[in-house]
Amino acid sequence: MNPALEGVEPAPFTPETSPLEVIGWAIQTYPDLTMPSAFNLNGVVLLDFAARAGYQGKVLFVDTGYHFPETLKTRDALAARYPQLEFKTLNAHLPDTAQYLEDVEGCCAARKVGPLNDYLEQTGPSALLNARSREQASTRAEISFVESGKRTRINPLAFYTREMLESYALEHGLPVNPLYWDGFLSVGCWPCTRAVRLGEDVRAGRWSGKGKVECGLWVGDKAV
Repeated sequence: MNPALEGVEPAPFTPETSPLEVIGWAIQTYPDLTMPSAFNLNGVVLLDFAARAGYQGKVLFVDTGYHFPETLKTRDALAARYPQLEFKTLNAHLPDTAQYLEDVEGCCAARKVGPLNDYLEQTGPSALLNARSREQASTRAEISFVESGKRTRINPLAFYTREMLESYALEHGLPVNPLYWDGFLSVGCWPCTRAVRLGEDVRAGRWSGKGKVECGLWVGDKAV
């Protein structure tokens, strides 16, 4: 890609632009495009869009050691559904010290952010395809389809609402984590995830009461 254009959002993109078009552009522009995913509703929908757009790259999942069994089963169901994609599970291989009880930031950094950052440093992709959307949390309220940074971030679902995501998943029969339908609108590690209450943001059930809404992958000095 022309370095002068890196991270620059194409002029024709508008909030109404289809994720398929954004992903298609990203595949052509960044041949080494890589997709991290935690297989939440957004991630499952993005995987389907990506497969339809012709993406055949890696899907990176970080197993922190604290995932719900339902999350791991969702990962396996998606890997079986999309054999053209290369699903890779990363792991810090750390002992269970219950660090999350006293140091939630350090726990996320060691078990989730660290393994992904290490892998990306080794493989060096120039762009990341991810499933964040504006509606999820205040920290994501102004993201665009394309963001500049350490690596270019492609956000095809930036303007998708929860209703649009649910409708798409149901229409296409996607294997959504069953915890989602029980109110866990954003599923992370079991010690730090609860169901969302009526009127709360999608990510309000993550690290509830700890003053934290991001794991550090996309925000902070160690962001990817």
